[in-house]
Amino acid sequence: MLTVSLLRHAKSSWDDSSLDDYERSLNKRGEAAAPRMGAFMAQHGLAPDLVLCSSAVRARQTLELVLPHLADRPQVVYEDGFYLAAPSAMLARLQKVDAKARHVLIVGHDPGMQGLALELAGDGDPALLQALCAKFPTAGLAVIRFKGRMWSKIAPGTGRLEMFATPKSLT
Repeated sequence: MLTVSLLRHAKSSWDDSSLDDYERSLNKRGEAAAPRMGAFMAQHGLAPDLVLCSSAVRARQTLELVLPHLADRPQVVYEDGFYLAAPSAMLARLQKVDAKARHVLIVGHDPGMQGLALELAGDGDPALLQALCAKFPTAGLAVIRFKGRMWSKIAPGTGRLEMFATPKSLT
């Protein structure tokens, strides 16, 4: 069984208008939410083997705050192409993951993250699917499982949404 966890970057700051969007960092709310999501992942036994992370500052900072909560240190690959990537681009990259990895965490941006989650999840708890359809907030986490054993076979509608958590749902 394969698992993909999709983590949208935590809340970022708009305070410095001179910064390019790619360079924006987390704000205080984001700095608080990211480690909470990391602790949530650890509490639920979510231990990725591989992390594919957008190279944008806010995505890297989110990951840095999540990683200390995970039991094992996964391999981390920063993906320039994941900055504001379309769902199809992330799916194409996911399909190239080595079969040794059983759980992949993608840290990225919306609307691509929500689009990818909705595209992959063909099944799941109706309430979770409805919440995912409504909004994929910053620091939101969707966990989708697949019955297959090869990433190359992952396709739209073949996954089951097992979990959808947001910082607000943890309070």
